Amino acid sequence: MREAPLVEVEPVTARVVAVHQETAIVRGLDGLDRAAIVSGRFRFEALASSDYPAVGDWVALGPDNGPGAQAVITAVLPRRSAFVRSAADATRRSAGNLVDEQVLAANVDVAFLVAGLDHDFNLRRLERYLAVAWSSGVRPVIVLNKADVALDLDDRLLAVESIAPAVPIVVLSALTGDHLADLPPYLAAGQTAVVLGSSGVGKSTLVNALLGVERQATAAVREDDSRGRHTTTHRELFELPGGALLIDTPGIRALEVAGADEGMAAAFDDIAELALGCRFTDCRHEGEPGCAVRSAIDDGRLTSDRLASHQKLERELAHAERKGDARARAAETKRWKSIHKAVSRHMQTKYGEAR
Repeated sequence: MREAPLVEVEPVTARVVAVHQETAIVRGLDGLDRAAIVSGRFRFEALASSDYPAVGDWVALGPDNGPGAQAVITAVLPRRSAFVRSAADATRRSAGNLVDEQVLAANVDVAFLVAGLDHDFNLRRLERYLAVAWSSGVRPVIVLNKADVALDLDDRLLAVESIAPAVPIVVLSALTGDHLADLPPYLAAGQTAVVLGSSGVGKSTLVNALLGVERQATAAVREDDSRGRHTTTHRELFELPGGALLIDTPGIRALEVAGADEGMAAAFDDIAELALGCRFTDCRHEGEPGCAVRSAIDDGRLTSDRLASHQKLERELAHAERKGDARARAAETKRWKSIHKAVSRHMQTKYGEAR
């Protein structure tokens, strides 16, 4: 009896809309959501947690195992953009004690960097977000929320414009809906946006306002410093009424600038331009003669706080690059171990049968 020829099945493509520990929720081209897990081979070949599916990723699914069965993710398709940060201490890899990267959102077009116009307003935090956004290949839009309780609105808007002259800035109140209509131009149908910011800046309130329904839990902030607590506990992708897609994220306590070389240049282009006028090409702007950056501070064109922020982020970037070299070596070691194991199994099978 002739065996039926094997028929190759084209992989099904889906998008990750949520991740819950070991399980992801994926949305197929039919618009239906279903639970999914990664395949055993995927798990074996993954070198880091950043290789695993993240919200916004497009993934390939294995053959359907019938109604009610979990889908199996066999591959993550190449990301055209990814908003990443260094993973928390709890997710550090044991091999070489390396710090991995955590993908907050993938395949994003626009990043809404949300800051509250209350007691928790922080320019240095915005600079950090801008550097990571530019390096991730994502177009940043600064959203200054809580205009209804703003303290010194004009001064704060001027301060933000001084550190991000080429970045769109939207001032609004998600709670009252004031100027919420200024966001849709950045939310065209089919575009994906991510909402990023620390706890208490009003991200969940903003997402609810854009959705038109109360989907995300919200909570009040402390009165003395306007600090909030996490009300969003996981990242999730929502479809907005106009056809755009929006990824909500938990509040970010710390955001490192690992791999943000290009983003640093864009976020601090004013300092880079001033540095071209320094007498020495390797000027560190720490008191060297002929330093154009220090001259700009002396005459008020640049603040010392902005230079200090730039230098701090540069130190972080150099440290992250050193860790990245160690990670690359560990990945190469793991790859060769896999090759040696495969060769050993092949040799044992071949010569074992010969005996």
